[in-house]
Order: sequence, then C-alpha cells, then structure tokens
Amino acid sequence: MAAMKLDAFFVPRADAHQGEYVADADARLAWLTGFTGSAGFAIITREQAGVFIDGRYRVQVKSQIDLAHFTPVPWPETRPSVWLREALPDGGRAGFDPWLHTRKEIEAMRKGLENSGIELIAVESNPVDAIWPDRPAPPQGQARAHDDAFAGESSADKRARLAAGLRDCGQSAAFLSLPDSISWLLNIRGTDVPKNPIVQSFAILSDDGHVALFADPVKFDGQLREKLGNDVTIRPPGEMAAALQNLDGTIRLDPATAPEAAFRLLEQAGTAIASAPDPAILPKARKNSVELKGMHAAHLRDGVAMTRLLAWLDSTPPSSLTEIDVVRKLESLRRDEGIIDISFDTISGAGPNGAIVHYRVTESSNRRLAENDMLLIDSGGQYPDGTTDITRTIPLGQPPKAAIAPYTAVLRGMIAISRSRFPTGVAGAHLDSLARQFLWAQGLDYDHGTGHGVGAALCVHEGPVRISRISDLPLETGMILSNEPGYYRENAFGIRIENLLAVTTAEAEPGRNMLGFETLTLCPIDRRCIDRQALSRDEAEWLDHYHMRVRDELSPLLDSETRNWLHRATAPIA
Repeated sequence: MAAMKLDAFFVPRADAHQGEYVADADARLAWLTGFTGSAGFAIITREQAGVFIDGRYRVQVKSQIDLAHFTPVPWPETRPSVWLREALPDGGRAGFDPWLHTRKEIEAMRKGLENSGIELIAVESNPVDAIWPDRPAPPQGQARAHDDAFAGESSADKRARLAAGLRDCGQSAAFLSLPDSISWLLNIRGTDVPKNPIVQSFAILSDDGHVALFADPVKFDGQLREKLGNDVTIRPPGEMAAALQNLDGTIRLDPATAPEAAFRLLEQAGTAIASAPDPAILPKARKNSVELKGMHAAHLRDGVAMTRLLAWLDSTPPSSLTEIDVVRKLESLRRDEGIIDISFDTISGAGPNGAIVHYRVTESSNRRLAENDMLLIDSGGQYPDGTTDITRTIPLGQPPKAAIAPYTAVLRGMIAISRSRFPTGVAGAHLDSLARQFLWAQGLDYDHGTGHGVGAALCVHEGPVRISRISDLPLETGMILSNEPGYYRENAFGIRIENLLAVTTAEAEPGRNMLGFETLTLCPIDRRCIDRQALSRDEAEWLDHYHMRVRDELSPLLDSETRNWLHRATAPIA
C-alpha cells in the first residue's frame, strides 16, 4: 500500500463474477483475514483493519479472525463510507480492484465519500495478490453439456430470444459476467466452483445471437464444442479487454453485476453504454415447465435421503455420533439417490453450534451430539435435473423448554409464507414480515433474509429474487425460493425450518391476478418442539396435509423400517 501510495484498500469477498462462492484463487478475504463467510469485505488502512459482516456471521467471525489485528464491523448498520471517514479523518487515497467491484458499488461509495477528502483509486494490480505467495491457480474444471431434456429449451432458442430483446432496445450486444447466467444461456455446467455447477467465464451476446465466450479453452472438449455450434466462439480470457473495446453500437452492461473495469474499458473506447439488468437474469429465474418437473423429481429423491437420515438419527444414541458423522451419513444417502455434488457445505450444528447461522463443521469444531441437544441440519444436493436446499431442526431427546416457543413461532412463520396468496406485483419485501410476525410478538427476530432464489440444476443461491426486507422485485410464476425463518440463541441452540417453494397462479375473483406457492420439499417437520396450543386450526391442518403428502409420495420409495418411522413422524397433529 505504501508503494502504491494508498492509505486504505478494499478487500471484498466477491470475485470478478460477483459470485457468492468463489474459487480458491479468488478467496482473498479468507486468505487475508481468516473469515470464510459467504458475504462481507474488509477495509485495510495502515493503522486498522475492519472486517464487515452481516447478522449471519456475528458469531462466526469472532472465532475465525485474529481480534488483535482485525475488528468485526456490523454491516449494513455501519456503512463502509462512514467507517472510512472515521479511519481517515484527514482524507487520503482508498484503493480498490476494479475487477472485484460493480459500478453500482463504486458509485455508492463515491457518493458516501463526497466532501470527505478521500479519493477512490482503481488499481491495476491487487496488493493482496502481491503478498500471497502460494495463491492457487485459477480453476480449469471440465465443462459439460446440460441436457436440453432438463433445460426445456435449447441454447439456440435462448440466445435468439435474448438477442431479439437486445434489438428491441436498440442494443448491439450485452456483456455477461455472471457465470450462472452464461451457463444457463448456453446449457452448460461446470466444476470450477465447489457445489455450484457453473463454468467461470465472461461472455458477449450479440444482437444476432452469437456469443463470444471468454473462458479457458481447456475446459471444453470436442463433443461440447460441437454441441455449442458455430454461433458460440470460445476465446481465452486474455482477449476479453480488447474485444470489449472493439465493440460497436450500444452495449448493455448491468451496473449491479458487471465489474467496474468493464465499464471503464468501454468508456475509454468511447463506446455507448446502456445500463440495464443482465438480460438472462430474469428469464433464468422464471423456470419453465420442464425445469419445474425436474425440480419436483429431484426433491422426491432428496426427500428419500433426508427421511432415511432422520429415521437413522432417531434410532441412534446421540452420544455415539458427532456433527461430522451426520454430515457423512447424509452425503452418503444423497449419493445413493444420484447426486452429482452437494449444493453447499452441509450445516450440521448441535447445541450452541446451531446458533451460528452458516456454521461449517471442521475437525476442530466437531461437537459430539448429546441427549436433549437441538441439532440443526441445513443441506442440499445438485442432481442432474434439479437443486435442493432443506433445513430441519431436530431435538435429540427432550427439547429444551426454552426452544419450544421460538420453534413454534418459526414454524408458524414458515407456514404463513407457504399458505400466502398475493396479487401480481407483490415483491419479497411485502411477504417477509409474514414469516417474522410470530417471533416479533415474542420480542424475537433473525438476522437474515427469509428466502433466496434457487436455480434449476444451478446455483443454490440465485438472484435476483428474494424474500427479504430489501427485495423490491415482483414475484412471478416459475420462480423458486427458499422459505427459511429461524431463531438463534447464542451459546444455546439454533432453529431453522426450510422448504423450497415454486411461485404458481392462485384462484382469484374475476379481474384479479393472484399468485401463491407450491411446496417442492418433501420431508417430515419434527413435531416434538411444537406447542400445539399455539397453532391455529388452519396451521395444524396445513401441517397435517403437508405430512400426508410427504407420506404418500415417499412411502413407496422407502424400505419397510423407514416407512414405518415415516408413518409415525407424520401422524396427524390436528
């Protein structure tokens, strides 16, 4: 920093693709600070270093960073511009890597630093990379075709549809930087990032449907190249900057996802820019009937694995197991059902570890299960035809009395979302409070969104749709979201119950268009923590109806012992 004449430097979690999960070569924040959460950033000055984390990671960060050198900073409560003003009261030069930040981020930061005397400096080389002696090489995972039978639409048809939209807007091309958008558009999948079947790449989609794909050519074998056809040209990543600067006409870039560096390259060339959303991001979120069919099939198989796990847990003395034993057992059961990979690192948190929202068990943190513990299991699988994500919270014996009221409130909130009907135009922000209302009534809450978008045989966390206080994107049919309210009592237990939902049309009076949800997840919800008196009649009937569906759909696929357990676990509560 001194050599670059910088007084501060931003170290984001994100890579150049703004991915939540990053390859080892791009894990700068984790390498520098020790913090491994999926969101956050650091600001390093010569005197101090702040690690900015949201409510999901307040507990985790303290166990991962060296508090003698790094200070946790609550975010978004503390804006980075406010922190930087205090850290550099006399002004200074704050550096950032323009490939790792979006135009939207940088514009917001500039606005926050107005009249502060602090100048934002885009650097040509990242100083973290300069001190990282054993930085891993970029990934070269093999790409594969995603069968059109699972995609429901050929890549050629997708490209033609999006190209027509560009022409309608008077745009000659669009720059795509999100690997899941590119993987969806080209019907390809990859292994560059663990648990997320994406091909790390950039792309330029022209208004004639041609795609210039910037990715390491070694990822593509002859068979895949033949399937992509002549209208997809694979070029080395090093050629991308020149290709951007040689574009003619008006080029579409998404200020919320594209790197600041891409904007700068086009501006230097004098190219007209249309700031607009990634053209693939909403079409990808609206699953077609074939993708929905695949998601249903994947959840059926996943339900078998989860039910077998829960039955096994009920028949095994807790003290004979550790958190890692549970992870290994579940992943083995999913392999029996045909997963390609898990969809994220399985969360298996017993007792106080369950209160760490995105807890990841390691050999050093591995806790032995204990009688009367609460065990939180959040997991999912990547199947050839779909992606799953499910959370169940299980009492190991008698549930703690302190857990019963919040567990019931969490369940009621999950049911409220599941049963909701709403007019078209309603966004996730309008629904979020439905999940929290019963916790709020007890003076409780949780520090994460209620739901995230989910891809179809793609990323388990998919934008742009969410159920969150800050999501103003209207929900549409075919979108798939998680429904996962929770409650976390530090040093005691964590509670979360999660199903995946698909947005569907709902009955309405003439002249109105209404939407609702269909539940995709098939797995019993533990009833031992429920305060039955707190459930309304409608809530109890919803739970019984859900359990009847779980029983009817899964029973034919289970062995007799697990089937008998399932019948007991789904007995009526009403």
